[in-house]
Amino acid sequence: MNLAGDPNFDFVRDPDEWITGEESITDAQREYLSALAAKAGEPIPEEDLDRLTKAEASERIDELQQ
Repeated sequence: MNLAGDPNFDFVRDPDEWITGEESITDAQREYLSALAAKAGEPIPEEDLDRLTKAEASERIDELQQ
């Protein structure tokens, strides 16, 4: 099945719908989020990063990319 041609299919899922969204932030997310935050002049303390889930990290990344 080729979903790429289906105009009703959305390849981007809301982080709240992720099956693994409640798992801890990944190392890659941590590094990217930390770099984006520093570049935006809004550094995030390590202890705050440690508390984020994958879904929360993704949402913060999206916000900082805006």
